[in-house]
Amino acid sequence: MSVLTLCPMALCLLAGILVGVSGGRWESSVHKITAGALIANLLLTVLICLQPSENLSLTLFHITTELPIAFAVDTVGKLFSLLIAFVWLMVAVAAFEYMPHEGAEPRFFGFYLAVAGILSALCYSGNMVTYYLFFEMMSLISMPLVLHSLSHEAIMAALKYLFYSMAGAFMMLFGLFLFAARGSDLAFVPGGCLQGMTGDMTAQVALFLMIVGFGTKAGMFPMHGWLPTAHPVAPAPASAVLSGVITKAGVLGIIRVVYYMAGVDALAGTWVQKAWAWLTLVTVFMGSMMAYQENVLKKRMAYSTVSQVSYVLFGLSVMHPVAFTGALLHVVFHSLVKDTLFLSAGAIILKTGRTKVSELAGICRQMPVVMWCFTLVSITLIGIPPTSAFLSKWYLAMGSLAGGLPVLSWLGPVVLLISALLTAGYLLTISIKGFFPEKGEAVDLTPCEPGWHFLVPMVVMTVLAVGLGIWAGPLISVIRQAAAVLF
Repeated sequence: MSVLTLCPMALCLLAGILVGVSGGRWESSVHKITAGALIANLLLTVLICLQPSENLSLTLFHITTELPIAFAVDTVGKLFSLLIAFVWLMVAVAAFEYMPHEGAEPRFFGFYLAVAGILSALCYSGNMVTYYLFFEMMSLISMPLVLHSLSHEAIMAALKYLFYSMAGAFMMLFGLFLFAARGSDLAFVPGGCLQGMTGDMTAQVALFLMIVGFGTKAGMFPMHGWLPTAHPVAPAPASAVLSGVITKAGVLGIIRVVYYMAGVDALAGTWVQKAWAWLTLVTVFMGSMMAYQENVLKKRMAYSTVSQVSYVLFGLSVMHPVAFTGALLHVVFHSLVKDTLFLSAGAIILKTGRTKVSELAGICRQMPVVMWCFTLVSITLIGIPPTSAFLSKWYLAMGSLAGGLPVLSWLGPVVLLISALLTAGYLLTISIKGFFPEKGEAVDLTPCEPGWHFLVPMVVMTVLAVGLGIWAGPLISVIRQAAAVLF
């Protein structure tokens, strides 16, 4: 059964190559191949998640005697892989309606499928060398999703995305060199594999650089600049997965560094933990403020992602089981919400051509289903009970207060509350403007709701985003099992 771990990756990569090299010859079949591959990917992922983890370890080959490319499945990897496979399929269905507007569908879906396979391999990586290898592949293969239109702005944004990714990768690489030279096999071990190596300043600097390096993909200050540049120029489905899924690859990398390489006992109370926690809170506040002031719709969503993903990073930096639970809950809930928000933006752009918030007066009368989904997930992201993000933010606040970090234990919940108010300011104002335009504003009443390819994924993810706040018991139970192994 260990070979099963590679099946989702192999399936998506092969399907991506098949679609990509078709050169339009099988354009009528591109959607069928993509849908079939992603449905099979989701089913395989569910099958893997149902298997005992100990039966799913595999060493593929050795780069050197000391550096194996190995795969191992644990609860955290299962959670991320299932979320990614589900969301990737949902966004692909919407992309079937959106991408004819953009053109070059075989190229887009070829890279889209390949990235899905790479993300599956990331979730099941058994050591940091394997994770680093596929993380770099993910950055390179996802870049064409950003530059898809081949406009000057898209190419510049893709280059910025690449340069930030490379800068983050160099930071990670220093830690890999250091710890490998000191005799570690860099395997992911609950509680840490670097026993005795993390007490000196050089090792702590290396760990901090690895956190910042992975934080680049997660949009953490000061390495967040690629997000607001890449999102406005990328096709809406690419923006959705960049924000809702690919940023989570950075989150998973940080989880592996902190909880499976260094270990909580080695980092708790050190300057690494405190500096990291301060960076996350700065990012939460800064991202919310920038989103509040931004008029371009997709750019506002991008700044929102900068802020919201750092909610997750703050919970991880507290290094407390309750905050850890809140962080992983927010990974799931934010992915569902942000993909729905970007699909809403994509539907508006596709059907009306409007790209700015100031242009959206009365839009709810033209696209009621889209804007109701937008409004409901906005309420969720703010954290209004009983929606799901209220639950994750509750755990984050309780974990922060219980974590005992000087100043940060109470400052964290304060910043989260301020950010929630700003989130209401930059999201609900769109809905209010859309439902209740001011007197004298020009309002187009022509219905222009998108087709079922857009509406079905949006409605499904909206129902999950809201409903998981009420029926979150099984998900919380799974995350607590993962936390129990680490604390």
